[in-house]
Amino acid sequence: MSTAAVRVRKRKGLGLGLVAWLAGIVFFLPIAWMALTSFHSEQDAATNPPSFLAALTLDGYREFFGAGGGASPWPSLVNSTVASVASTLLVLVLALPAAYALSIRPVRKWTDVLFFFLSTKMLPVVAGLLPIYLFAKNVNMLDNIWLLVILYTSMNLPIAVWMMQSFLSEVPVAIIEAARVDGARLPTVLGRVVAPIALPGIAATALICFIFSWNELLFARVLTGVVAETAPVFLTSFITSQGLFLAKVCAASLVISLPVLAAGFAAQDKLVQGLSLGAVK
Repeated sequence: MSTAAVRVRKRKGLGLGLVAWLAGIVFFLPIAWMALTSFHSEQDAATNPPSFLAALTLDGYREFFGAGGGASPWPSLVNSTVASVASTLLVLVLALPAAYALSIRPVRKWTDVLFFFLSTKMLPVVAGLLPIYLFAKNVNMLDNIWLLVILYTSMNLPIAVWMMQSFLSEVPVAIIEAARVDGARLPTVLGRVVAPIALPGIAATALICFIFSWNELLFARVLTGVVAETAPVFLTSFITSQGLFLAKVCAASLVISLPVLAAGFAAQDKLVQGLSLGAVK
């Protein structure tokens, strides 16, 4: 490769790097602004134009955690944790054997099966809201956290099967056949052979399902009340007829976002590996 070509390639790489940094800053700025606003008083947060050098305070966080006599967020945070974690675990338990059947031990017309799974995500959520509400009412499951677990599991299962099928197709068949020759049954093959090899893909799938469950608002808003209220529903309670308490809303949004950010940071290496594994065919 000539010197001129090397220089052109370096310039292109530098340009792409600058574009990537610019895009990252653009996406990060709203989060940084929300974090800064959460440390301002309500009066400073409502100023127009914004006051960047306003005094910092923790009043927004104190009020979010009920220091001012308001409702405690802990029941809602616990409900979101239970619904998200339980539904994610159920999705993984159900999606792993389904993806195994569609990739390593493929069934007939497996592409049609995958398309059917994906087509279930094309139905507008609001179209199924009334039937689900009537069903939950008839079986006395309104304001029940386990109803949300079932709903989140059914909502995330199609995309999980689709993703894990791509991940599991990269598992060497020879290793699985060797395990079967040694007498390993299907649960052993899935748990001790397939799962460790496809762990980055499983981690990426679990993280995405957890994020979808944690952020879901429509079903939680309609189907829950006091007992099973989730964190996003609790967040909407700060928008009242008295107005929008911006500093308190920003503090609540930041606290509610922390579990998702922490999960993404903890699994970032496996997330990148898993998404790369599924993309390279």
